[in-house]
Amino acid sequence: METLINLSRPPIPSAPRLPTAYFAFPPTTSSLSLLPSPSSRLRPLRCSAPSPSSQGAIDQSAKFTEAAKHGNLIPLFRSIFSDHLTPVLAYRCLVKEDERDAPSFLFESAEPGLQASSVGRFSMIGAQPTMEIVAKENMVTVMDHRKGQKTEEFVEDPMVVPRRIMEKWKPQRIDELPEAFCGGWVGYFSYDTVRYVEKKKLPFSSAPRDDRNFPDVHLGLYDDVIVFDHVEKKACVIHWVRLDEFSSVEEAFNDGMNRLNTLVSRVHDIVPPRLAAGLIKLYTSSFGPSLKNSTMGSEAYKEAVLQAKEHILAGDIFQIVLSQRFERRTFADPFEVYRALRIVNPSPYMTYLQARGCILVASSPEILTRVKKRKVTNRPLAGTVRRGKTPKEDYMLEKQLLHDEKQCAEHIMLVDLGRNDVGKVSKPGSVNVEKLMNIERYSHVMHISSTVTGELLDDLSSWDALRAALPVGTVSGAPKVFSPLYLILRHTVVHIQCYLTGGV
Repeated sequence: METLINLSRPPIPSAPRLPTAYFAFPPTTSSLSLLPSPSSRLRPLRCSAPSPSSQGAIDQSAKFTEAAKHGNLIPLFRSIFSDHLTPVLAYRCLVKEDERDAPSFLFESAEPGLQASSVGRFSMIGAQPTMEIVAKENMVTVMDHRKGQKTEEFVEDPMVVPRRIMEKWKPQRIDELPEAFCGGWVGYFSYDTVRYVEKKKLPFSSAPRDDRNFPDVHLGLYDDVIVFDHVEKKACVIHWVRLDEFSSVEEAFNDGMNRLNTLVSRVHDIVPPRLAAGLIKLYTSSFGPSLKNSTMGSEAYKEAVLQAKEHILAGDIFQIVLSQRFERRTFADPFEVYRALRIVNPSPYMTYLQARGCILVASSPEILTRVKKRKVTNRPLAGTVRRGKTPKEDYMLEKQLLHDEKQCAEHIMLVDLGRNDVGKVSKPGSVNVEKLMNIERYSHVMHISSTVTGELLDDLSSWDALRAALPVGTVSGAPKVFSPLYLILRHTVVHIQCYLTGGV
């Protein structure tokens, strides 16, 4: 699912109708130069950032022309100092406080550690997607903001639409780009997108009632992305150029450089917006008034648990994950909620995502699936215990967790599910459990973690790996796709799940 808000966009479609290869050029990093002084034999140091007309731009032009001989999707980028910026501030530069309907994202990361989580290396920001895909059941709306076009069609499997759009793209790659997300599709797939994969077993007619009417899929195509490298203290500003939109390579390069420089100026050459000072207090003994607005009453939920236990005893299922949705009204700005969440619960995958009709604030320790250099990765994460107050207690709790029969049995079940998911799209004999039942420590809890990998089949893509992984086993239960399981859910889950338990 990038740029700033375009008020001339096509209107939002009615709800009922509702990792790429990377290539870039040597970044124009700030250079240290020695300049002669007419009044002194000393050489003062000066830091200067190359301008678009410098030798760096000439080099980019030559490399761009060479890359155009081999592909039609080519990025340009500039590296800038990030000591005056934070990812939060840069996002607010691109998306103003009152632009809550503007599709955009901020992805950040905190790495797990023994004592506490530490800041991850990369943060990614995108705004103003050039294209959007919105799917509600089988009705798909495609909005091309650059061309000012909107199309609607009934599609049996909406998950093929982004793949169809990308068919003729030939992205080029260069090693200078950061090892992070540098552009492409960003969005969410709801829990019920599994119904696209298992059409006969799980028709939409069997889905629970949808009381919010959110899209099942929302994707934005981001040609412009900013990647913060917290180790090298710089930000990489990236713009992808599609050659088929221009009459010549020279025209494409000049337009791309103009757009790139405009994006740089939006986060660099402006008066930074004011952010709320905030007040962070975490009271573990009191979390305010109880949440009374729920999709299920207490007695109904208990009855659902009893039904699930009966089906487990009967051998229909191994595990089922029951949930209910709690709601409360608030005047809090969702972005300020995210700013607080990233402090009180730092996680490897922190997300602030604005999509059509909703804003998603999330902090997760696990991935749904990953494809990188044809390697498919699934990381089952199950088995949880709180962190200890001292290193000694922490170690004691770790040992208790690893000797907990129920926790270990659940984790092994999820490893088996992960092996099955990876095996669906991997070459025979390539599926491997690289890590089994390791402990990962986060700010408040520790988890048992395993890593399952495989080599993606030659005729498949990352979209196929995603389809194979839906829905994630930690929230679907086991077997993942089995009619009795979903019949149980139909009678116990009152409302549709949407992006909760889906994937971003």
